Amino acid sequence: MNETHVPPDPTMTMPIDSRPRIKDGGQTLLKWLGTMRDEQPVWRDAFGIFHVFRHAAVQRVMSDYAAFSSDINRLRPGGDPFSAGSLMLTDPPEHRKLRKLISQAFTPKMSSDMVPRIAELTTALLDEIDEDEFDLVEKIAHPLPVMVIAELLGIPIHDRELFRTWADRLVALHVEDPRDIEIGRMVGQAMREMGEYVLTHVRERRTRPQDDLVSRLVAAEVDGDRLTDAEIVNSACLLLLAGQITSTMALGNAFLCFRDAPGVESAVRADRELIAPAFEEVLRLRPPLTQAARLPTADVEIDGTPIPAGSMVINWLLSANYDERQFPDPYRLDPGRQPNRQYAFGHGIHFCLGAPLARVEGKVALELVFDRFEQVEIDPDAELSYYEDPMFGVKSLPVRVKRAPR
Repeated sequence: MNETHVPPDPTMTMPIDSRPRIKDGGQTLLKWLGTMRDEQPVWRDAFGIFHVFRHAAVQRVMSDYAAFSSDINRLRPGGDPFSAGSLMLTDPPEHRKLRKLISQAFTPKMSSDMVPRIAELTTALLDEIDEDEFDLVEKIAHPLPVMVIAELLGIPIHDRELFRTWADRLVALHVEDPRDIEIGRMVGQAMREMGEYVLTHVRERRTRPQDDLVSRLVAAEVDGDRLTDAEIVNSACLLLLAGQITSTMALGNAFLCFRDAPGVESAVRADRELIAPAFEEVLRLRPPLTQAARLPTADVEIDGTPIPAGSMVINWLLSANYDERQFPDPYRLDPGRQPNRQYAFGHGIHFCLGAPLARVEGKVALELVFDRFEQVEIDPDAELSYYEDPMFGVKSLPVRVKRAPR
């Protein structure tokens, strides 16, 4: 197969203490990450934050929850009032209790059972497209995940524009220093409106349960423990945001990867069994989230670098996914790649609960787009704009299509 990303030009120079952004689609950032993996696998930036770049080190940090805490809000106490009971920001034993309760309601089977409905929703979105030139993000990649997760939660689909507004406010926050209390305050403000909206549905389900995920979260019980309103709200908000942002970016990223890997899309179209492994490669090459933060609970050493207890450690999921020590020919989109230990959904006890749903959505959406359009070409004249890391995705994706004969 051909390459999905052009390998970084070795003649280019990049100061090792500068951190590029994703404005060019990630090429400069990927080159810098490759340099860091080789020359400075653990880097302390100007804010005193330690960045970890190699696959093995990222795996170690993400796996050892006792040595590396996920509760980063201890660095900005009071900065985010909606962090209490958040699955992402808790450690065992509280995390274990929360995950058991949420997993009881949000199961992989629920995601697989949604396949027919996801197909219906995708078909309806495709039916609304009359033109042969359109924005794939606007028409398909954004609305589909929002509709799916809103329907699962039991939240009216007609409110999906509200979800986009809340998500856009959060991804627009440009974070230089994640420990900044002001950042926590802004995140809290962005979350408050969404939290209050979801809380009304939680209270309603306590008195009038329905056949939806919010009702299941309300009813979930493990060893006599149940979720509080705040925990249900945080869980639902996390699912809404993750279901919207990451799946939207993954679908758009798939066609960016196909564009940069001549021959791969045609091979996948010819053999639909390749859709799932090809999508896994998309997640490796363009993970919707590039980083995950942890705090060491005691002094540690990673790849020869001492890190004091309580320091922030940024695990570069994007860098780990390109580590030549783990992935031969890492810039190649290879649907036959085995094993594919990519970290788009994290690793360890915080592995994303929504991963099965994202994979189902990606597979169903790609298959139906292939059925509807025999050719999808990204407008070569379009100037694409990207979200800032830790997001890795395009904000819009103008395409030209050739419809398949019916």
